[in-house]
Amino acid sequence: MSNLSRHTSPINGNKTIVSKTTIKITPQKPFYRPIAKEIEVFEHAYKNKLPILLKGPTGTGKTRFVEYIAYKLEKKLITISCHEETSSTDLIGRYIIKGAETIWINGPLTKAVKEGAIIYLDEIAEARPDVIVAIHSLTDHRRELFIDKLGKNIKAHQDFILVASFNPGYQKGFKELKPSTRQRFIAISFQYPSPQIESEIIENETGIEEALAKKLVHIATKIRNLTELGLTETVSTRLLVDAAKLIHSGLPKRLSVKVAVVEPLTDDLEITNALTDLCDLMI
Repeated sequence: MSNLSRHTSPINGNKTIVSKTTIKITPQKPFYRPIAKEIEVFEHAYKNKLPILLKGPTGTGKTRFVEYIAYKLEKKLITISCHEETSSTDLIGRYIIKGAETIWINGPLTKAVKEGAIIYLDEIAEARPDVIVAIHSLTDHRRELFIDKLGKNIKAHQDFILVASFNPGYQKGFKELKPSTRQRFIAISFQYPSPQIESEIIENETGIEEALAKKLVHIATKIRNLTELGLTETVSTRLLVDAAKLIHSGLPKRLSVKVAVVEPLTDDLEITNALTDLCDLMI
């Protein structure tokens, strides 16, 4: 993230690993294609210091949207890719031994709170429960971070804002955000863009001709409507961009679609063969 319709060009940023957490700072302008009123909503939320939850399937542009907004507002962006081992300590900070002394090192969340950066918790539901507890006081009127190991509260900088993303379809029945947590955010829903916009994004990202971009979108639309297959995830704009890049670089069209669109969706051999046949006919 974070739609890809909104994302498009690869972003090169400095990356630092902090206790299995990746921090990305992205200073250059990303391509983003607005779909509705999401930019306007974000700007008003920012003015009112309201935390924001981005909801939607993978590959619909949530992360690219945040990168675009950070550039537009000229704010530092720190992105945390959450997973099952992401803890509050990873975000807040820890003591480390340096030489003969023990020193405190601020985590990315603490840095963002102090410096007034945008912090983006990507796939927040994947993180451990203590992360949710840690951000509670940052998502209400208090706007402060409690660091228990230091025994102090830190008031958030006036420019600080917390953004999180959540994939309801993927998490359903597995890891859900509690209603008490969801209601601490304003929420923006992300879905796949219209065929015209999605085709425009693919063209812009890869340089392939319009007719081929439209064929890829048509394939995606067809597969997205095959709900009886029971796929956990369906074809994202990101996958279409990947397929288009392979085609543009010279890989045969059918093979490009198979490895970039079909294979990432499922490991079921029958479904893979059926989708491959379908794509071969449509491409």
